[in-house]
Amino acid sequence: MIVYYSGWLQKGSLSKEGIDFSINDADINGFMTTIYKMGKAKGLDLILHTPGGDIAATESLVEYLRQIFGTNIRAIIPQLAMSCGTMIACSCKEIIMGKHSSIGPIDPQIFGLPAQGILEEFNKARDEILQNQLSAYIWQPIIAKYSPTLIGECDKSITWSEKIVEEWLTTGMFKDEENGVEKAKDVISKLGSHELTKTHNKHISIKQAKDFGLIVSPLESDQLLQDKVLSIHHACIQTLSATPAYKIIENHEGIAFIQSYGRIN
Repeated sequence: MIVYYSGWLQKGSLSKEGIDFSINDADINGFMTTIYKMGKAKGLDLILHTPGGDIAATESLVEYLRQIFGTNIRAIIPQLAMSCGTMIACSCKEIIMGKHSSIGPIDPQIFGLPAQGILEEFNKARDEILQNQLSAYIWQPIIAKYSPTLIGECDKSITWSEKIVEEWLTTGMFKDEENGVEKAKDVISKLGSHELTKTHNKHISIKQAKDFGLIVSPLESDQLLQDKVLSIHHACIQTLSATPAYKIIENHEGIAFIQSYGRIN
């Protein structure tokens, strides 16, 4: 078992001082530390609590975990696994969520803005200008804020995120399903739809995750597992609240890689 916990809810104000609560390339060091000498045969339970992060770092992390554990990985979400955290969960064979747990949309963000939202706005501007050239005077100050490559970067980010999640679902969660590719595409059409989810911060419950087509099991169905998971969750939240730690990667044997404000242990 490995916990991957971020303290963005407890110490979010520190992001102004350069503290990175998101999934990033530095996290691979924590996973290397906790996986070293760890038994691999039983697979992995990955307990996630994260706001998401960088797509490239997420892709690299998932590929690393799959090289070691294959697709024998369960994602356990005691509270929140948003954005790229949801992408990691989709790479697993199963997701375990409680009544209080949430995942989020996988639509990528560019400079903190939804890539799909930018494309929707740009296409709306183009259509309105084609219909009425005078509307260009209204749209010009808005479109002028876009960098020369922004539209292309948005399109590529959307394609990239959807492609890798489709591959992970097809080769993992739905690999034994006769229509696994179709199921993966259907899940992505919902998790990746800015039009459907409306906002990147949308909280998707266990019921909604099931309705979207994901393989999700209720944490409450196993009382012993629930007690253990919630005990770990509360211990991690208390650590993030009461100590300088802002990110915890730790295995069931107590081997930990903890990033702290002002230092890394």
